[in-house]
Amino acid sequence: MQNVDLLNNDLHVSPVSQNFLHEAARWAKFLSIIGFIVCGLMAIAAFFAPSLYTRLSAFEQMSPTVAGAASTVITIVYLAIAVLLFFPCLYLNKFSVKMKTALNSINQEDFEDSFKNLKSLFKFYGILSIVLLSFYALIFLTVMLTVAMRS
Repeated sequence: MQNVDLLNNDLHVSPVSQNFLHEAARWAKFLSIIGFIVCGLMAIAAFFAPSLYTRLSAFEQMSPTVAGAASTVITIVYLAIAVLLFFPCLYLNKFSVKMKTALNSINQEDFEDSFKNLKSLFKFYGILSIVLLSFYALIFLTVMLTVAMRS
């Protein structure tokens, strides 16, 4: 395989690649809209979910203070997840809009901005994956230590 220095050579986007990018931008727009809807529904659910959970038998056995605190925690968790999911949808939407603009007007700046947003989307998911895997590892170690101490 030949080593090509992309910084010193012009990289051209062929018509086939343009079609692929245009289709990717359309799907990105669709997925970002679905994501925004899910974020909105989660934000709304954040205020209704606690009232549903309080009707469960586990909540009925709790003191009113503990049940109220649990309801507040549930609301905060739902809102945090909605906010957390908002940013990938935003990056995906910006990628879509900038890519469509770049392909329609042959604008290099919009083309680069679209890929900057795509990079931000992947970076966000990468960092989120690292955080979640670390959290799962911490939970696993805690459970293993608890089990080992009880035996």
